[in-house]
Amino acid sequence: MSDIILEVKDLSVSFSTPEGPVNAVNNLSFIIKAGEALGVVGESGSGKSQTFLAIMGLLATNGTATGSAKLLGKELIGLSTDELNKIRGQSMSMIFQDPMTSLNPYMKVSKQLTEVLVLHRGMTESEARAEALHMLDKVGIPEAKSRFDMYPHEFSGGMRQRVMIAMALLCEPALLIADEPTTALDVTIQAQILDLMRDLKREFNTAIVMITHDLGVVAGLCDTLNVMYAGRIVERAPVEDIYSGPRHPYTQGLLASTPRLDEKSHNNELVTIAGQPPNLQRLPEGCSFAPRCAHVKDRCLCEKPPLYSTPSGSQNACHLEGGLS
Repeated sequence: MSDIILEVKDLSVSFSTPEGPVNAVNNLSFIIKAGEALGVVGESGSGKSQTFLAIMGLLATNGTATGSAKLLGKELIGLSTDELNKIRGQSMSMIFQDPMTSLNPYMKVSKQLTEVLVLHRGMTESEARAEALHMLDKVGIPEAKSRFDMYPHEFSGGMRQRVMIAMALLCEPALLIADEPTTALDVTIQAQILDLMRDLKREFNTAIVMITHDLGVVAGLCDTLNVMYAGRIVERAPVEDIYSGPRHPYTQGLLASTPRLDEKSHNNELVTIAGQPPNLQRLPEGCSFAPRCAHVKDRCLCEKPPLYSTPSGSQNACHLEGGLS
């Protein structure tokens, strides 16, 4: 039996606007296996979130997805809302950045948790309450029984995020997508949430996607990293390879611009990547990163680089990898 949970091939996402189509995601292909944690990083507008909103069937009304995304062998692109509702929450779940916008402020947390189990697993209300309480204990909600019938505003930010994780895991989904789940939390709570996700990955063998702009977040959790720029994957490699020897100039720039605590001198200036990301309505003919790249050659301006395979088996969308003529 295959251990591939999600297989994406040539996925593209575009949005129709009065000024013309916006090409947010362009021909993405990748796989995620059981028990694997995939990090997806890149600047704002690189297509990280839209990729997985398309997979979940949650694009805005002016968005269109083409290509293929198969979850456990079942095609998701083009499914009706009713069909997707049977899959969302059961086989795949998503955790969003701000739990206050995801939790219903007018419903007790207990009701929001139990209705997932009643709807997807056919449990009675009493069975669902017992299972939901057990899951709240697992995700580290202190005194879960006494807090169970509270409203979301009565929880701290960290506890609300734990409630969202509990809700996402109630049906033991094969795929858990976390979109910036720690951004709004302080560093102590952030570390606790990452520890929790690491434990859940080990216990349930869940495939996890961590979408973030923070390279530090993925270091201790993820196995593989997709670095995205202008709607494309520009580098895909094991996390340790990315940190020890990034191959794409954009990945190198991202790592160089990350503040480090082990710098020898406090006078070192923070490195930045010159320029701005391209306009997604008018992408360059060649490499989208070429206008910002210190290694740009004539070929880069007119020919879009494919994802070259590196000697280590990673992938890198840079002509330097394939040998510039």
